[in-house]
Amino acid sequence: MGFGDLKSAAGLRVLNDFLADKSYIEGYVPSQADIVVFEAIAAPPPADLFHALRWYNHIKSYEKQKASLPGVKKALGKYGPADVEDTTGAATDSKDDDDIDLFGSDDEEESEEAKKLREERLAQYESKKSKKPAVVAKSSILLDVKPWDDETDMAKLEECVRSIQADGLVWGSSKLVPVGYGIKKLQIQCVVEDDKVGTDMLEERITAFEDYVQSMDVAAFNKI
Repeated sequence: MGFGDLKSAAGLRVLNDFLADKSYIEGYVPSQADIVVFEAIAAPPPADLFHALRWYNHIKSYEKQKASLPGVKKALGKYGPADVEDTTGAATDSKDDDDIDLFGSDDEEESEEAKKLREERLAQYESKKSKKPAVVAKSSILLDVKPWDDETDMAKLEECVRSIQADGLVWGSSKLVPVGYGIKKLQIQCVVEDDKVGTDMLEERITAFEDYVQSMDVAAFNKI
């Protein structure tokens, strides 16, 4: 398991492919897993590796909150595709945060080649950023909302769900799906902006309608 060598172009391509349908290294929220992988990268991914660059810039915004992110740091080789071996050679989980420069450094031990590569990538990124408007990362989520029993007013349940409003949240189509014993669940689609709305928030808001809702599950999660 791993990404190969994250300090190489090949390793960054593996990371980019891995993030093509994911917002984070693990789960649906930023975690220590993202910090471990982020700290193993020498410089921002090039602009053509869109998914890796989007993820890199998003995790970079958590610099001040990184210590409070959920999860426990593990070895770099514990993350990534199962069929790729980690060869980065950086055990970031055993280092203190103070020992790591998240944004590159001019340390005297840094080779001229690595320094030149980092500067070229930064220049390439800044040039690309200045020419294009910022891309808003969005996801399409399919939710299963289950009632308590067959006597639950499903029209009222759906009305409660759709009453939830938030910046970056748009409700879509819905349908009732038989579960068994006369019980039907509400299956409803929504589109969210990843930086503004997460599944944890949706679950908390939806299950707050406890007179109608027994539970909520994520049936499908896809990047747009």
